[in-house]
Amino acid sequence: MIRRHSFAYAHPLRDLPSRPTELTKTVKSAMATKSPIDPELVREMAQLINETDLTEIEVQKGDLRIRVARTITATVMAPVAPAPAFAPAPVAAAAAAPAEAKAAAAHPGTVNSPMVGTAYRRPSPDAKPFIEIGQEVKAGERVLLVEAMKTFNDIVAPRAGKVVAILVEDGQPVEYGEPLLVIE
Repeated sequence: MIRRHSFAYAHPLRDLPSRPTELTKTVKSAMATKSPIDPELVREMAQLINETDLTEIEVQKGDLRIRVARTITATVMAPVAPAPAFAPAPVAAAAAAPAEAKAAAAHPGTVNSPMVGTAYRRPSPDAKPFIEIGQEVKAGERVLLVEAMKTFNDIVAPRAGKVVAILVEDGQPVEYGEPLLVIE
């Protein structure tokens, strides 16, 4: 909001020139005349702006015009991204998994992940799993899926046998060479 106040004060500054060098000459000649700009008036105007919510004060009397303005700068803050939410890992499975994985890696019937991706035990969330522990599988039978780059890749049993351990949960991220299951 701009409020303008009028005070009685006179000065010979009239039409100010457009170029800075001419303006400097005009101000110097005006200051040399008998009625120079009162610095105390300018200080009082600045103090009035600071003490109130005014953004501008203009004083005009005859040919003299003094304007004191305050610019308000707004600080723009970048939006803060929320912290990512992580799903809690199963505590009991986490403790047992490293021991099983180490033992499974040494087993000759271990089926390892051929790529980095996400392992799935079922073809869709509402379907039954491909295999269960204790189930007999044939060579070439699909036992898991690993999704990599939006492509689902079949993981097939390398040989016939009985599934003795499933080392991944449905939707678990897997690394290249990570043990997925054990067939005896």
